[in-house]
Amino acid sequence: MYDIAILWDWFAFAVRWLHVITAIAWIGSSFYFVALDLGLRKAPDLPVGAHGEEWQVHGGGFYHIRKFLVAPENMPDHLIWFKWESYATWLSGAALLMIVYWVGAELFLIDPAKADLAVWQAILISGGSLTIGWICYDFLCKSKLGETPTVLMLLLFVILVAMSWGYNQIFTGRAALLHLGAFTATIMTANVFLIIMPNQRIVVKDLQEGRTPDPKYGKIAKLRSTHNNYLTLPVLFLMLSNHYPLAFATEYSWIIASLIFLTGVTIRHYFNTMHATGRGPSWTWAATVVLFLIIAWLSTASSWDGDYDTVENQPLTAYEQRYAQAEGFEKVHEIVLGRCSMCHAREPAWEGMHWAPKGVHLETKSDIARAARQIYLQSGVTHAMPPANITYMPDEDRVKIVKWFRRANENALAGILE
Repeated sequence: MYDIAILWDWFAFAVRWLHVITAIAWIGSSFYFVALDLGLRKAPDLPVGAHGEEWQVHGGGFYHIRKFLVAPENMPDHLIWFKWESYATWLSGAALLMIVYWVGAELFLIDPAKADLAVWQAILISGGSLTIGWICYDFLCKSKLGETPTVLMLLLFVILVAMSWGYNQIFTGRAALLHLGAFTATIMTANVFLIIMPNQRIVVKDLQEGRTPDPKYGKIAKLRSTHNNYLTLPVLFLMLSNHYPLAFATEYSWIIASLIFLTGVTIRHYFNTMHATGRGPSWTWAATVVLFLIIAWLSTASSWDGDYDTVENQPLTAYEQRYAQAEGFEKVHEIVLGRCSMCHAREPAWEGMHWAPKGVHLETKSDIARAARQIYLQSGVTHAMPPANITYMPDEDRVKIVKWFRRANENALAGILE
């Protein structure tokens, strides 16, 4: 039987690839239409109901684009709807969340030092928080606050800060930032699916049936679209953050995530203003640099992972016991300590290295047992680690890692069948 761990890793890779592709399509079309909308110009020959037009050149051809605030007098036979980019991005992202953080909850989602949760509890909080977040946000938008967009945006920022702090009290640092990104992305996609697209369908149906469309539907959709515009860049940062321990493996990662939303506003404000007026405000770049310097300082101000002694004395979880009690673990423990822990330590001994790569620690028995699958894939099945085999791990050691991991899983399967 083909190794399930390998097959699962390739499946995760394929879903991640799909997620990146669809995200590029969604963000690209979103940025394009924001720039187009802000760059529209008046013209003497605009048809009735047209707000503005723009001429563009691309790929050797010219494009003449006009925007109607409500709808044209006659609906064209062929109308293109931009929606599947958003839906596919969210669906692939949700699948990736389940693959990495739900299936791998013991390693990537649950941090016993923060909250000793059962897997089902962690998954319930993970999925439930995304749903509750949308409900609260949608309620605020539909309230009278929707008539004061600036106040609404400030309140949305407060909610995001609160969620950032809350996630960091429960999940691992990596999972906390990723979930904040998923929380925000859920709001963005729900805006498209539940507000923007239904409103556009109402306008189209009114026009087809001879009624005058109500401009309020366009106004509501515009508000939600504006929110999506300013939330895009922070979501990208949060989705990439799991590759950088300086972002997620610190005590102040929730503040870092909060400040990233402000940098997203300053950057998008510059480009939005530039598209509308031809020149962006230079102060936004100064503000962005200051915010980023504060973020860089916070990233090294304190560590979230605790000291070695505290982690060493913690009892092993059931997941960790599966690998720590498997035959061959003691030898693998020696191999990892000798070949990997000089870098993957809370205080790395490798010259010039100040933080463990990707925040992965391999010092204690708990560390090694918890990261069993990653050790198996990175140093057993493949030669990805140590990088360039810089610590000279022999093939015999890699074979021992493979046998230990497979034996642990065989024992677990046998226990289930019994």
